[in-house]
Amino acid sequence: MSGFDSAIFQWREGQQRLRDAEPADRAVLERVTGRIVDELRRRLGGEFTTGELAELYYEQGTDWCFDIAVVTAPGNPRAWESQTVADAAFARYVREAADFAGGRRVPGE
Repeated sequence: MSGFDSAIFQWREGQQRLRDAEPADRAVLERVTGRIVDELRRRLGGEFTTGELAELYYEQGTDWCFDIAVVTAPGNPRAWESQTVADAAFARYVREAADFAGGRRVPGE
């Protein structure tokens, strides 16, 4: 399994955890996830590939996502769970990768 394959599995699990969250928590989780997507956009700039996104995920980790979550939702520790908000954010942002289409990585890119 490639680094991307492992990452996309984790990211999709984060999306599922976000979908399964208690309705009372979902709005704050969505807000934090959106802020992390904004930061991903800032960090990767214009066009990027799935490999670059997976590299960011594995090499830089997601500690910075925790920092964003705490600032965005200081009174809600549920919103600080990186396995939910960070992974869901990466899952959303991968859809903008140059080599990602139809829910999967485009071969040869």
